[in-house]
Amino acid sequence: MSTTSFLVSEYHWFIYLTTVLFGLALGSFFNVVILRLPKIMEASWREQCCELLEQPDTEPNEKLGLAFPASHCPKCKAAIKPWQNIPVISYLLLKGKCASCKVRISPRYPIVETVTALLSLAIVVKFGVTATSGALLIFTWALLVLTVIDIDTQLLPDDITLPLVWLGLIVNYFGLVTDLPSALWGAVFGYLSLWSVFWAFKLLTGKEGMGYGDFKLLAALGAWMGWQMLPLIIILSSLVGAVIGIGMIIVMGRDKNIPIPFGPYLAIAGWIALLWGGEIVQQYLQLANIG
Repeated sequence: MSTTSFLVSEYHWFIYLTTVLFGLALGSFFNVVILRLPKIMEASWREQCCELLEQPDTEPNEKLGLAFPASHCPKCKAAIKPWQNIPVISYLLLKGKCASCKVRISPRYPIVETVTALLSLAIVVKFGVTATSGALLIFTWALLVLTVIDIDTQLLPDDITLPLVWLGLIVNYFGLVTDLPSALWGAVFGYLSLWSVFWAFKLLTGKEGMGYGDFKLLAALGAWMGWQMLPLIIILSSLVGAVIGIGMIIVMGRDKNIPIPFGPYLAIAGWIALLWGGEIVQQYLQLANIG
């Protein structure tokens, strides 16, 4: 037994606990990224448009970054003290309200923190303490952030999707998830498959059925898992989309004409395929009496 295997077997509880705590802390940071990155992008676009049109920027130009200004209540602008920023626990102690003005805090903050911790734990349990696990944690966190941003804004930032494509190719240069040729063609086919659907739909209807960010996200999924997983991801994303879409219409009364971003479905399907894709394909082949 290797040293790593011995440590995992003897101290698995400590590794899992550390993963959960680290995931909670990262989830708190991801809430900042989810909130601020689209605003940073919009400010940059506005500035570029003003320069192109040679017009002054009349919008308030608050300097905004991921690390500054310090976290504060969006309503009363009161600074959030360190003890008020403990993942999940602070939300429960404050009863979901700002300590200063008592305005309600969105429950999404502890939800993102909790989901980050649980997804991180699932990766470590599935893949152990390995280089593959470390790479797939980054992959998982990126998918989570992209999912929530797309739900909020119907944007999939290039600042995340494009590095995710390149990182998938680099990771698979070392064969951590699949081989490099599979990853390369996964990125190519992932992009071209949705690009083709986009243009076919636009030529037939005159409307755009999805954004370019979806092409890049599927390219990233292909770069990480190989072209072989693309059919499963596309099928799973359709199933996930159907279930969630119908559920939102029935339970929440959502107008069926309101567009729903496709990115979250791709991200969820990709993560499912990452963990259980092989088992799903094997079960299908057995049911079809092929395997």
